[in-house]
Amino acid sequence: MQAFTAGRDEHTTDELWLLEHPPVYTVGVAGRSAHLPRIANAIHTVNIDRGGQITYHGPGQVVIYTLLDIARRGLAVRALVRLLECAVIDLLERYRIPASGRADAPGVYVEGAKIAALGLRVRKGRCYHGLALNVDMDLSPFLAIDPCGYPGMSVTCMRDLGIADGPAVVGPMLAQVLLDRLNSAR
Repeated sequence: MQAFTAGRDEHTTDELWLLEHPPVYTVGVAGRSAHLPRIANAIHTVNIDRGGQITYHGPGQVVIYTLLDIARRGLAVRALVRLLECAVIDLLERYRIPASGRADAPGVYVEGAKIAALGLRVRKGRCYHGLALNVDMDLSPFLAIDPCGYPGMSVTCMRDLGIADGPAVVGPMLAQVLLDRLNSAR
């Protein structure tokens, strides 16, 4: 992501990278030690250059890295955050799951529990990192941290809300919803 973004020019095509991570805690530039794992486990903690605090990534979670020239698209960072949230909300609506964003804590929530996290880095009008949607995953690693820096924040996943589709189905659907939103924002 970093190399791709550093090597971009005004003609470089935007990309969305769709993937799942092996188990890992990632700590953004605003990370504080108070939010780090309190329980010893085998999950590595990695400091990265996105915004935000700590989160967990693992199998069963759809991650979309948004490698976008937001200056060329005329998108401000907050507008991009809202666009990412709305793409997740749109996808969840297809499954009849009511979801919303929160002005005080970026991400997407279902009945107060976080189902999707966002974290971005912008350099020279170009962003990378992106969003992570909990689809069908073991949520127990979140118990060792303060998700996104919020003590006691509950998290959920689509499976726990009765959705049988896994990342192989949900990931491409989310990527298409996001692409449609990006194209309509032009």
